[in-house]
Order: sequence, then structure tokens, then C-alpha cells
Amino acid sequence: MGTVGMIIYIVIIVAVMYFIAIRPQKKQQKQLQAMISSLEVGDSVETTSGFYGVIIDITDDMVIVEFGQNKNCRIPMVKTAISRVEKANAPAE
Repeated sequence: MGTVGMIIYIVIIVAVMYFIAIRPQKKQQKQLQAMISSLEVGDSVETTSGFYGVIIDITDDMVIVEFGQNKNCRIPMVKTAISRVEKANAPAE
């Protein structure tokens, strides 16, 4: 019974680790991927470094984001550098 009990104990620990660590991380990755795939020109975005800007062009894996009021600061960046999106046609909260 000692060996069977140890195997059951290990299986329970692995199952708990899956539901605590791995499953929520996969869910978060799916949400991030859905957000990135729904990007559109004109959306307001926040980058992972904390900058706010507006998307002015989108390619396969890059976006060009315009920062500031002077309209001269345009920076190309990878889509994964975007942490939050506010849709251009969404009502303000």
C-alpha cells in the first residue's frame, strides 16, 4: 500500500500543479493571442513599457504606433509588445 499511496500522492500533486499554474497560463496566452489578432488601425494601445499610442499601420508581425501629440513620433514594434488595446470605435467608459 505504501508504493500505491506514493503514486497516488504524486498524481494528485501533478494535477494540482496543472490547475494552479499551467492551465491559467494557457488561458492567458489565448486571450493575448486573440487581442493581438483583433488589432486594427486607429486602436489606442499601451505597450509593455508603459507608453500609450495609436496604431497607424499593421503588417504580419509588426505595428507602427504613433506616440504623442506632435504626430512625428512613429515607432515600429512587434505585436507582442502591446499589453492592452482600446478599440477606436468603442464607447468611452
